[in-house]
Amino acid sequence: MTHAVPIRREVRTGHLALALHLASLGLPVLPLRAGKGPLGNCRTCAGNACGGRPNMKTPGLCACPRPCHAWAAATTEPRILTSPAWATAWRDAGVVGYHPGGAGVTVVDLDDADAVAWARATLPPTRTVATTRGEHWIYSGTMRSVNGVRPGVDLKSTMSYARWLGPGTGTLTDLPDVVRALAEKAPTAVRPAPRAVTVPAPARGGRCRHRSPAYLERGIAMAEQRITDTVSGVHATVYRTFLAVLSAHGRCGCLTEEHIARLFTAAQAKGESPRHCIDAWSNALTALGM
Repeated sequence: MTHAVPIRREVRTGHLALALHLASLGLPVLPLRAGKGPLGNCRTCAGNACGGRPNMKTPGLCACPRPCHAWAAATTEPRILTSPAWATAWRDAGVVGYHPGGAGVTVVDLDDADAVAWARATLPPTRTVATTRGEHWIYSGTMRSVNGVRPGVDLKSTMSYARWLGPGTGTLTDLPDVVRALAEKAPTAVRPAPRAVTVPAPARGGRCRHRSPAYLERGIAMAEQRITDTVSGVHATVYRTFLAVLSAHGRCGCLTEEHIARLFTAAQAKGESPRHCIDAWSNALTALGM
Protein backbone atom coordinates (compact mmCIF):
# COMPACT_ATOMS: atom_id res chain seq x y z
CA MET A 1 0.00 0.00 0.00
CA THR A 2 1.30 3.43 -0.87
CA HIS A 3 1.05 6.45 1.40
CA ALA A 4 1.11 10.13 0.62
CA VAL A 5 4.37 11.55 1.93
CA PRO A 6 5.25 14.97 3.25
CA ILE A 7 7.27 17.02 0.78
CA ARG A 8 9.71 19.40 2.44
CA ARG A 9 12.13 21.86 0.86
CA GLU A 10 15.21 20.11 -0.50
CA VAL A 11 18.85 21.19 -0.42
CA ARG A 12 19.99 21.47 -4.07
CA THR A 13 23.51 20.04 -4.00
CA GLY A 14 23.30 17.97 -7.17
CA HIS A 15 20.86 15.57 -8.75
CA LEU A 16 21.96 12.53 -6.75
CA ALA A 17 21.95 14.40 -3.43
CA LEU A 18 18.46 15.69 -4.21
CA ALA A 19 17.29 12.23 -5.23
CA LEU A 20 18.59 10.71 -1.99
CA HIS A 21 16.82 13.39 0.01
CA LEU A 22 13.52 12.81 -1.79
CA ALA A 23 13.90 9.05 -1.44
CA SER A 24 14.33 9.46 2.30
CA LEU A 25 10.91 11.15 2.31
CA GLY A 26 9.35 8.22 0.48
CA LEU A 27 9.34 9.49 -3.10
CA PRO A 28 10.50 6.83 -5.61
CA VAL A 29 12.92 8.78 -7.80
CA LEU A 30 14.73 8.36 -11.11
CA PRO A 31 17.02 10.42 -13.35
CA LEU A 32 15.45 12.17 -16.35
CA ARG A 33 17.24 13.39 -19.46
CA ALA A 34 17.77 17.05 -20.23
CA GLY A 35 14.67 16.80 -22.44
CA LYS A 36 12.72 15.81 -19.31
CA GLY A 37 12.09 12.29 -20.59
CA PRO A 38 13.24 9.02 -19.03
CA LEU A 39 16.32 7.15 -20.16
CA GLY A 40 15.68 4.75 -23.04
CA ASN A 41 16.04 1.01 -22.72
CA CYS A 42 19.61 -0.22 -22.78
CA ARG A 43 20.61 -2.67 -25.52
CA THR A 44 20.01 -5.63 -23.23
CA CYS A 45 16.42 -4.57 -22.60
CA ALA A 46 15.60 -3.26 -26.09
CA GLY A 47 12.74 -4.88 -27.96
CA ASN A 48 11.30 -6.33 -24.75
CA ALA A 49 14.10 -8.91 -24.67
CA CYS A 50 14.21 -8.65 -20.88
CA GLY A 51 10.48 -9.23 -20.40
CA GLY A 52 9.71 -5.75 -19.05
CA ARG A 53 8.76 -2.46 -20.70
CA PRO A 54 8.49 1.15 -19.50
CA ASN A 55 4.71 0.73 -19.30
CA MET A 56 4.78 -2.64 -17.57
CA LYS A 57 2.20 -2.98 -14.81
CA THR A 58 4.56 -4.42 -12.20
CA PRO A 59 8.03 -2.96 -11.49
CA GLY A 60 10.79 -5.48 -11.13
CA LEU A 61 10.03 -7.74 -14.11
CA CYS A 62 13.49 -6.92 -15.44
CA ALA A 63 16.65 -7.55 -13.43
CA CYS A 64 18.69 -4.94 -15.31
CA PRO A 65 20.58 -2.83 -12.73
CA ARG A 66 20.35 0.32 -14.87
CA PRO A 67 17.55 2.91 -14.67
CA CYS A 68 16.29 2.11 -18.16
CA HIS A 69 12.60 1.34 -17.55
CA ALA A 70 11.12 4.81 -17.10
CA TRP A 71 8.71 5.09 -14.16
CA ALA A 72 9.22 1.42 -13.24
CA ALA A 73 12.88 2.15 -12.45
CA ALA A 74 11.97 4.70 -9.76
CA THR A 75 13.15 3.64 -6.32
CA THR A 76 13.66 4.81 -2.74
CA GLU A 77 16.61 2.45 -2.14
CA PRO A 78 19.85 4.40 -1.50
CA ARG A 79 21.97 1.38 -2.49
CA ILE A 80 20.38 1.38 -5.93
CA LEU A 81 20.47 5.16 -6.35
CA THR A 82 24.18 5.24 -5.50
CA SER A 83 25.14 2.08 -7.41
CA PRO A 84 27.76 2.20 -10.21
CA ALA A 85 25.06 1.19 -12.68
CA TRP A 86 23.22 4.47 -11.99
CA ALA A 87 26.31 6.71 -11.83
CA THR A 88 26.38 7.66 -15.52
CA ALA A 89 22.65 8.34 -15.50
CA TRP A 90 22.97 10.80 -12.62
CA ARG A 91 25.95 12.48 -14.22
CA ASP A 92 24.06 13.02 -17.47
CA ALA A 93 20.65 13.74 -15.91
CA GLY A 94 18.91 17.00 -16.68
CA VAL A 95 16.41 16.77 -13.83
CA VAL A 96 15.21 14.46 -11.07
CA GLY A 97 11.92 12.70 -11.66
CA TYR A 98 9.63 10.71 -9.39
CA HIS A 99 6.80 8.18 -9.60
CA PRO A 100 3.71 9.94 -8.21
CA GLY A 101 1.72 6.73 -7.78
CA GLY A 102 4.55 5.19 -5.79
CA ALA A 103 4.51 8.23 -3.51
CA GLY A 104 0.75 7.97 -3.01
CA VAL A 105 -0.09 11.14 -4.94
CA THR A 106 -1.65 12.26 -8.22
CA VAL A 107 -0.27 15.17 -10.23
CA VAL A 108 -2.66 17.22 -12.35
CA ASP A 109 -0.25 18.59 -14.95
CA LEU A 110 -1.52 21.93 -16.28
CA ASP A 111 0.46 22.77 -19.38
CA ASP A 112 -0.56 26.37 -20.10
CA ALA A 113 -2.30 29.44 -18.73
CA ASP A 114 -5.74 28.35 -19.98
CA ALA A 115 -5.42 25.01 -18.19
CA VAL A 116 -4.36 26.76 -14.98
CA ALA A 117 -7.35 29.08 -15.22
CA TRP A 118 -9.65 26.09 -15.68
CA ALA A 119 -8.17 24.35 -12.62
CA ARG A 120 -8.57 27.41 -10.42
CA ALA A 121 -12.22 27.63 -11.42
CA THR A 122 -12.96 23.91 -11.17
CA LEU A 123 -10.68 21.99 -8.80
CA PRO A 124 -10.39 22.20 -5.00
CA PRO A 125 -7.24 23.95 -3.76
CA THR A 126 -4.24 21.75 -3.01
CA ARG A 127 -0.45 21.91 -3.16
CA THR A 128 0.73 23.63 -6.34
CA VAL A 129 4.14 23.70 -8.03
CA ALA A 130 5.08 26.15 -10.76
CA THR A 131 6.31 24.61 -14.03
CA THR A 132 7.90 26.16 -17.11
CA ARG A 133 4.55 26.86 -18.77
CA GLY A 134 1.92 26.14 -16.13
CA GLU A 135 1.50 24.36 -12.79
CA HIS A 136 1.38 20.94 -11.14
CA TRP A 137 -1.55 20.47 -8.75
CA ILE A 138 -0.75 17.59 -6.38
CA TYR A 139 -3.41 15.60 -4.52
CA SER A 140 -3.14 12.82 -1.94
CA GLY A 141 -4.34 9.55 -3.47
CA THR A 142 -3.64 7.51 -6.57
CA MET A 143 -5.43 6.70 -9.81
CA ARG A 144 -4.59 5.61 -13.32
CA SER A 145 -2.56 8.06 -15.36
CA VAL A 146 -4.21 9.60 -18.41
CA ASN A 147 -2.95 12.19 -20.87
CA GLY A 148 -5.10 14.70 -22.68
CA VAL A 149 -8.14 14.58 -20.42
CA ARG A 150 -8.86 18.10 -21.65
CA PRO A 151 -6.76 20.70 -23.50
CA GLY A 152 -3.44 21.15 -21.70
CA VAL A 153 -4.29 18.76 -18.83
CA ASP A 154 -2.62 15.41 -18.07
CA LEU A 155 -3.04 13.18 -15.01
CA LYS A 156 0.14 11.57 -13.65
CA SER A 157 -0.10 8.95 -10.92
CA THR A 158 0.34 5.17 -11.36
CA MET A 159 2.55 3.96 -14.22
CA SER A 160 3.84 7.49 -14.90
CA TYR A 161 6.55 9.92 -13.85
CA ALA A 162 6.74 13.63 -13.11
CA ARG A 163 9.58 16.12 -12.80
CA TRP A 164 10.56 17.26 -9.34
CA LEU A 165 10.26 21.03 -9.49
CA GLY A 166 10.30 21.86 -5.80
CA PRO A 167 8.03 21.38 -2.80
CA GLY A 168 5.42 23.87 -3.98
CA THR A 169 2.99 25.80 -1.84
CA GLY A 170 -0.31 25.06 -0.18
CA THR A 171 -1.70 22.09 1.72
CA LEU A 172 -1.90 18.64 0.18
CA THR A 173 -5.59 17.64 -0.01
CA ASP A 174 -7.34 14.39 -0.86
CA LEU A 175 -7.82 13.43 -4.48
CA PRO A 176 -11.30 14.73 -5.41
CA ASP A 177 -13.94 12.91 -7.42
CA VAL A 178 -13.83 15.65 -10.06
CA VAL A 179 -10.26 14.62 -10.93
CA ARG A 180 -11.09 10.90 -10.91
CA ALA A 181 -13.99 11.61 -13.24
CA LEU A 182 -11.64 13.19 -15.76
CA ALA A 183 -9.97 9.83 -16.30
CA GLU A 184 -13.27 8.12 -17.00
CA LYS A 185 -14.17 10.67 -19.64
CA ALA A 186 -10.74 10.92 -21.19
CA PRO A 187 -10.49 9.87 -24.82
CA THR A 188 -6.73 9.29 -24.73
CA ALA A 189 -4.86 6.99 -22.34
CA VAL A 190 -1.18 7.17 -21.42
CA ARG A 191 -0.46 4.60 -24.09
CA PRO A 192 -3.20 5.23 -26.65
CA ALA A 193 -4.36 2.81 -29.27
CA PRO A 194 -2.30 3.96 -32.23
CA ARG A 195 -3.95 5.20 -35.35
CA ALA A 196 -5.09 2.36 -37.60
CA VAL A 197 -3.21 2.23 -40.87
CA THR A 198 -5.09 1.47 -44.09
CA VAL A 199 -2.70 0.45 -46.87
CA PRO A 200 -3.11 -1.11 -50.33
CA ALA A 201 -2.80 -4.86 -50.81
CA PRO A 202 0.49 -6.18 -52.23
CA ALA A 203 0.81 -5.57 -55.97
CA ARG A 204 -0.55 -8.37 -58.20
CA GLY A 205 -1.59 -10.31 -55.16
CA GLY A 206 1.92 -11.70 -54.73
CA ARG A 207 3.47 -12.73 -51.44
CA CYS A 208 5.00 -9.73 -49.71
CA ARG A 209 8.65 -10.20 -48.81
CA HIS A 210 8.05 -8.18 -45.64
CA ARG A 211 5.83 -10.90 -44.26
CA SER A 212 8.91 -12.87 -43.35
CA PRO A 213 8.79 -12.70 -39.54
CA ALA A 214 12.54 -12.20 -39.30
CA TYR A 215 12.62 -9.38 -41.89
CA LEU A 216 9.76 -7.46 -40.38
CA GLU A 217 10.86 -8.04 -36.78
CA ARG A 218 14.35 -6.81 -37.58
CA GLY A 219 12.96 -3.64 -39.15
CA ILE A 220 10.70 -2.85 -36.18
CA ALA A 221 13.43 -3.66 -33.64
CA MET A 222 15.89 -1.38 -35.46
CA ALA A 223 13.31 1.42 -35.47
CA GLU A 224 12.69 0.99 -31.74
CA GLN A 225 16.43 1.08 -31.09
CA ARG A 226 16.90 4.19 -33.23
CA ILE A 227 14.33 6.03 -31.13
CA THR A 228 15.72 4.65 -27.87
CA ASP A 229 19.30 5.64 -28.66
CA THR A 230 18.60 9.26 -29.59
CA VAL A 231 19.90 11.82 -27.11
CA SER A 232 18.69 15.01 -28.78
CA GLY A 233 16.13 16.07 -31.35
CA VAL A 234 13.66 13.44 -30.19
CA HIS A 235 10.72 14.94 -32.12
CA ALA A 236 12.65 14.86 -35.39
CA THR A 237 14.04 11.38 -34.77
CA VAL A 238 10.60 9.95 -34.03
CA TYR A 239 9.16 11.49 -37.19
CA ARG A 240 12.02 10.28 -39.38
CA THR A 241 11.79 6.79 -37.89
CA PHE A 242 8.04 6.61 -38.45
CA LEU A 243 8.62 7.83 -42.02
CA ALA A 244 11.25 5.15 -42.65
CA VAL A 245 9.05 2.36 -41.27
CA LEU A 246 6.07 3.43 -43.34
CA SER A 247 8.24 3.83 -46.44
CA ALA A 248 9.54 0.26 -46.08
CA HIS A 249 6.48 -1.52 -44.74
CA GLY A 250 3.46 0.75 -45.11
CA ARG A 251 2.26 -0.11 -48.60
CA CYS A 252 2.12 -3.88 -48.44
CA GLY A 253 -0.20 -4.57 -45.54
CA CYS A 254 2.52 -5.88 -43.21
CA LEU A 255 2.18 -3.48 -40.29
CA THR A 256 -0.13 -4.56 -37.48
CA GLU A 257 -1.48 -2.65 -34.50
CA GLU A 258 1.12 -4.42 -32.34
CA HIS A 259 3.99 -3.14 -34.49
CA ILE A 260 2.70 0.43 -34.38
CA ALA A 261 2.14 0.19 -30.62
CA ARG A 262 5.77 -0.84 -30.14
CA LEU A 263 6.95 2.27 -31.99
CA PHE A 264 4.60 4.49 -29.98
CA THR A 265 5.83 2.92 -26.73
CA ALA A 266 9.47 3.56 -27.65
CA ALA A 267 8.67 7.18 -28.48
CA GLN A 268 6.73 7.76 -25.25
CA ALA A 269 9.61 6.25 -23.26
CA LYS A 270 11.74 9.10 -24.64
CA GLY A 271 9.24 11.68 -23.40
CA GLU A 272 6.98 12.07 -26.45
CA SER A 273 3.33 12.67 -25.62
CA PRO A 274 0.61 10.50 -27.18
CA ARG A 275 -0.53 13.54 -29.15
CA HIS A 276 2.95 14.06 -30.61
CA CYS A 277 3.19 10.37 -31.54
CA ILE A 278 -0.13 10.47 -33.37
CA ASP A 279 0.79 13.73 -35.11
CA ALA A 280 4.17 12.35 -36.22
CA TRP A 281 2.54 9.20 -37.56
CA SER A 282 -0.13 11.19 -39.40
CA ASN A 283 2.46 13.55 -40.87
CA ALA A 284 4.52 10.61 -42.10
CA LEU A 285 1.45 9.07 -43.73
CA THR A 286 0.69 12.37 -45.44
CA ALA A 287 4.27 12.83 -46.63
CA LEU A 288 4.16 9.40 -48.29
CA GLY A 289 0.72 9.98 -49.80
CA MET A 290 -0.93 7.21 -47.77
